[in-house]
Amino acid sequence: MSKDQSKQKRAGAERAAILLMTLGEAEAAQVLKHMGAKDVQKIGSAMAQMQNISREEVMVVFEGFSNELESQTSLGIGADDYVRKVLVNALGEDKASNLIDRILLGHNSKGLESLKWMDARAVVEMIRLEHPQIIAIVLAYLDADQSAEVLSMLPENMRADIVMRIATMDGIQPAALSELDEVLEKQFAGNTSTGKSTSLGGPKVAANIMNFIEGTKQNSIIDVVRKTDEQLSDRIQDMMFVFDNLIDVDDRGMQELLRTVPSDRLLLALKGCEPGLKEKIFSNMSQRAAESMREDLEAKGPVKLSDVEAAQKEILSVARKLAESGTISLGGGSSGEQYV
Repeated sequence: MSKDQSKQKRAGAERAAILLMTLGEAEAAQVLKHMGAKDVQKIGSAMAQMQNISREEVMVVFEGFSNELESQTSLGIGADDYVRKVLVNALGEDKASNLIDRILLGHNSKGLESLKWMDARAVVEMIRLEHPQIIAIVLAYLDADQSAEVLSMLPENMRADIVMRIATMDGIQPAALSELDEVLEKQFAGNTSTGKSTSLGGPKVAANIMNFIEGTKQNSIIDVVRKTDEQLSDRIQDMMFVFDNLIDVDDRGMQELLRTVPSDRLLLALKGCEPGLKEKIFSNMSQRAAESMREDLEAKGPVKLSDVEAAQKEILSVARKLAESGTISLGGGSSGEQYV
């Protein structure tokens, strides 16, 4: 196979996989952490399927990347266009889009937007002495994973209060957001004209942040919220982990859950779940039980969506209780815990 043929045959995800695999684990991890989950999954799948990659193919990827770097100067294509072209060629249009937006927005960002490009510890230093409501607005504005990291670094006695403030936040007036933006921008010695967004906060935003909190801290925050407002606690938990997220439960945990859930409630819940989760559940049953469940599912006529959702909610409740007792792990968050 010639170099040109090899270059044409490899898809964007495969070229990205080859490039990352040659960088080493630490460097590849630094690149991947800036990508969305779907992009990481696609490139990870390409890595897993890589076999017998020839030196020639590796050199083709290197040369393609090197040629892009060498062929452009400050006298040619604009910086933004150059970044966009290199990333699209390396990752493909779909995979590169999110990363391109973050990079091209990031280098010109100011005020609140600038915080998205700061280390979590630096954000904590900037906001830790502010009023909890200001901190809540800032965390509602940031991406959920970054907000979770910042929240984890704040004093323990502040965390639950801030999560409740985020969950009960019903937007913010543009003038107030603009004023906060200006205050932050002054700390960066610049100017800003942003402040258009008003739809900050709410239970879903709080739930997204909580999904990234380490397990012990997560439980502690939820316990405090529950003591203050049980309904709000339930709303946040309902949004933190939905039925389709059960696909992240490992096989041992899934088998434990299936032993606890009544078969009639499981059958009803399966009427509204994703095919991938159905197969995950069937694969953790005995062959006879799985075949019987498939037949019952096919034979069952239309059911009310409200009934399906109620059955799924019951199963999620069982799953949470098993997780709280340490019997299973729901996954999804970034617990950082090690298993021995």
